[in-house]
Amino acid sequence: MKIKDAFKERDHGVSFEFFPPKSGEGREGFMKVVKALQRYNPIYVSVTYGAGGSTRDRTSNTLGWIKQETCLTVMSHLTCIGATRESTDALLKDYMGRDIDNILALRGDTPRNAPDFDATLGDFRYAKDLVEFVHTYDFFSVAVAVYPEGHIESPGIDKDIEYTKQKIDAGADFGITQMFFDNRYYYDFMERAERAGIKVPILPGVMPITDCRKIEEFADFCNATIPGDIRTKMEPFLDKPEDMRKLGVEFAISQCEDLIKNGVRYLHLYTMNKTDSVSEILDALNVCKNTP
Repeated sequence: MKIKDAFKERDHGVSFEFFPPKSGEGREGFMKVVKALQRYNPIYVSVTYGAGGSTRDRTSNTLGWIKQETCLTVMSHLTCIGATRESTDALLKDYMGRDIDNILALRGDTPRNAPDFDATLGDFRYAKDLVEFVHTYDFFSVAVAVYPEGHIESPGIDKDIEYTKQKIDAGADFGITQMFFDNRYYYDFMERAERAGIKVPILPGVMPITDCRKIEEFADFCNATIPGDIRTKMEPFLDKPEDMRKLGVEFAISQCEDLIKNGVRYLHLYTMNKTDSVSEILDALNVCKNTP
């Protein structure tokens, strides 16, 4: 099912992001996670796509596993940095043949482990260009990433919303935010989006802080602020992983409760391919579960 149509049928719900296992041997463990979270009746689940297409085959395989073993609606992330129209056309036609009809169109970052990677060889400069290309197939529901605190490369917050509007106008049906930990960033972004004339759904992306050190590194990379009060409360638990995980779940529950209280109807959770934290959050929010 196209996600844009699912939004017409469901006025609230959750979605999940997964990343592909590093090898086929990880299929069984990965699918246990997917099936455990399937009980929460997600609107869709997405699978990430490595920088420069580095996980192209693994992403494709993982999407296939989910479709084979569940009835879930799937969405493939797709990065375009360094990609050609020819290679992207081949992938999209493969997806069409397998009825994978949802794409999260991303520019992507240069692969960290490929110092000689030449992004200029690609045919797409920005995510907007990829959105336009995918939109021409008249087959896919297209999503884009948005950045409540502004993309790290944007010259300013006003310019960032301008770029966001361009991506959406190119043919996107909805947006998903980068992780954020202070809801004011999301609310402020939504106000800017409204002023800019953006009318598509914008799903807030929620990342439970289960490992403060790793999240700090990732947050610095993608321009997401971890509030000082959260850092202070987590400081005593840096070497107590289970206590930190529980505290991170508490923060995420409070964050989601506030979002729902303020009218947010859809939540997108970054699962990190784990069930415990996501399940605890959704159980606390009384998200309806299907019968296993």
